[in-house]
Amino acid sequence: MTEQDETPPFLYVVVCAAGVAAGVGELITAAQERAWRVGVFATPTAMNGFFDTAAVEARTGLPIRSAWRRPGDPRPFPDPDAVVVAPTTFNTINKWAAGIADTLALGTLCEVSAQGVPIGVLPCVSDALAGHPAYRDSLIRLRGMGVRFADPGRDGEFAWERALDLVGRIGR
Repeated sequence: MTEQDETPPFLYVVVCAAGVAAGVGELITAAQERAWRVGVFATPTAMNGFFDTAAVEARTGLPIRSAWRRPGDPRPFPDPDAVVVAPTTFNTINKWAAGIADTLALGTLCEVSAQGVPIGVLPCVSDALAGHPAYRDSLIRLRGMGVRFADPGRDGEFAWERALDLVGRIGR
């Protein structure tokens, strides 16, 4: 067995600014129980009180990535074996599909989706916004790029583990 075989697969979790983001610890715990190492990216807005950043950093043992690193700074995370984007907002889905990389989270999503990395997404979008033509077109484009989507659940329960199910059989 090589050293690489002994290293658990690395999962990027991208968190967007939605009210359910406060529960992202459930996703991280579930991923770690499935033997993933986890690194978290967050949109700048999500970093402003949408989830407990200190608790997430304590749980993962790594800093949350939200801002670009300077040239010459080391990469704090290895390349991902898979990516989960949860919760994912209307804004992030549309920008990502359009190739707009104006935040680190979006830039990362644009890069990994071009590399064939498995990506699972749990949208958190209102019914009104989900009916917008741009959103529907964005889903078509992202699905065409191999991005996998799951229904996040109803009745106030955000089904975090569904995103893991989309990428769970991938990994080393």
